Amino acid sequence: MAGHNHSVAMDPAMVKYNNMAVNRFKYFRWTKRTAGITFAYAVAVPAVVGVLAYMTDGKYNLRGKRRGDTIVEF
Repeated sequence: MAGHNHSVAMDPAMVKYNNMAVNRFKYFRWTKRTAGITFAYAVAVPAVVGVLAYMTDGKYNLRGKRRGDTIVEF
């Protein structure tokens, strides 16, 4: 019936991984690698996406096109 939550033994590797994931913030340190990764995802990637969006702003119009019409508007 219901209620047999831990009838099978837990895998020690999964328990260790779960504890590491839960307590990750306790062991975080700013190193050259973590600073570089943080810069890449917090500054560089949004900047590249923003530049690409700015460069292609108004060039494409996907609404109301018929077969054979181009999507390019410049």
